[in-house]
Amino acid sequence: MVHGLGGRYASALFDLAREQNAADAVETSLAKLREALDESADLRTLITSPVLGREQAAKGMMAVAERMQLDPVTMKFLGVLSKNRRLSALPVIVRNYRQLAANARGEITADVTSAHELSEDQKGAVKTVLRARFHRDVALNTKVDPSILGGLIVQVGSRLIDSSLKTKLDNIGRAMKGA
Repeated sequence: MVHGLGGRYASALFDLAREQNAADAVETSLAKLREALDESADLRTLITSPVLGREQAAKGMMAVAERMQLDPVTMKFLGVLSKNRRLSALPVIVRNYRQLAANARGEITADVTSAHELSEDQKGAVKTVLRARFHRDVALNTKVDPSILGGLIVQVGSRLIDSSLKTKLDNIGRAMKGA
């Protein structure tokens, strides 16, 4: 289900978390990390900078983890990523872990991109539509991308539903060129 380096790390973390009955705590911690990565350019620099050595990256990541009060399994895992110089894979690992956890609960994961932050009511409406379409519970990964102007881009597995205003305008522009 998950592939590549990020998939292998996410699978290992998921297996370890389940063995230690900490899967939900790890998922919560990873959600906090994902949010922090979305909001903090400094944190993104910490995980991607080739200038920082292993020890510096590990110290920085541990300070962040302690400040965010992440669970012990996630903190140890971040230490392993730092030691192996794999912190740059963290966004992919977080996404893959969430997918594995959702699958274990019988859910599907939908990546939803919107032009602005969705309200809880809007998220609920998206979940309801997707639940009706796929006949399974849905976990949402939301992302804001103002460049789509409006509408939504929803990806569930290999299926892509693009109702963004940008795509519609691009299609109109291509149709007008051909006319």
